[in-house]
Amino acid sequence: MAIPKLSGPDSGEGDSFISHLVELRSRLVKAALAIVVIFLCLAPFASHIYDILAAPMLHALPEGTKMIATGVITPFLVPVKVTLLVAFILALPVVLYQMWAFVAPGLYSHEKKLALPIIASSFILFLFGVAFCYFFVFGTVFRVINELAPKSVVVAPDIDSYFGFVMTMFLAFGVTFEVPIVVVVLVRFGVVTVATLKSIRPYVIVAAFVIAALITPPDPGSMLLLAVPLVLLYEVGLLVARFVRVGEQRAESATST
Repeated sequence: MAIPKLSGPDSGEGDSFISHLVELRSRLVKAALAIVVIFLCLAPFASHIYDILAAPMLHALPEGTKMIATGVITPFLVPVKVTLLVAFILALPVVLYQMWAFVAPGLYSHEKKLALPIIASSFILFLFGVAFCYFFVFGTVFRVINELAPKSVVVAPDIDSYFGFVMTMFLAFGVTFEVPIVVVVLVRFGVVTVATLKSIRPYVIVAAFVIAALITPPDPGSMLLLAVPLVLLYEVGLLVARFVRVGEQRAESATST
């Protein structure tokens, strides 16, 4: 005897929920596949990729000094981690596109117009933050660390510890360079006004130096290299947000007339 198919007001919602789960799984698989493909292409060059990452530290160390590996599989595992991270960064446009494709059907037209520039600019600014950290900050930080080390100590960092420190710094500077995006989004959606953000500027400056002191090594140069860009990027966000808000008000006034 065949069992009749249940139907009711909730069946459509259940089907819709399942379809969303299927769509989400498809997007996640595509994003993961992009990362895996790029990782497999870069895997043969894992050691060389790590050497590039370690170059700022090696340049700061005394001539002939190398980094060490204390773990049994660390010389193999750390370059693999670095290569996987590079693969993720290179595949990030694909990952962001899959995220966008999943949420786009539920957005209004004006939200879609705003989302794409935000996603693209966030990716670009994050890359700028990582590049700024690698090319400008690391040289100063590692030189200061080695100069402050006691003469009785041979500075030979462990590659696993170095990888953890570098990832922390990359994340800190990458997120720091997202400040203009955060400011623009907050103003655009009416969470705060530009005037309010300007009024809390002194607190932002203090917070920037506190954050820099907590993240960077304990020397003034390293702290300034994070705090100053953070403050400047906040000012850039205020400038851009002012024009965004003006554009929104003009559009609203044109619609009302």
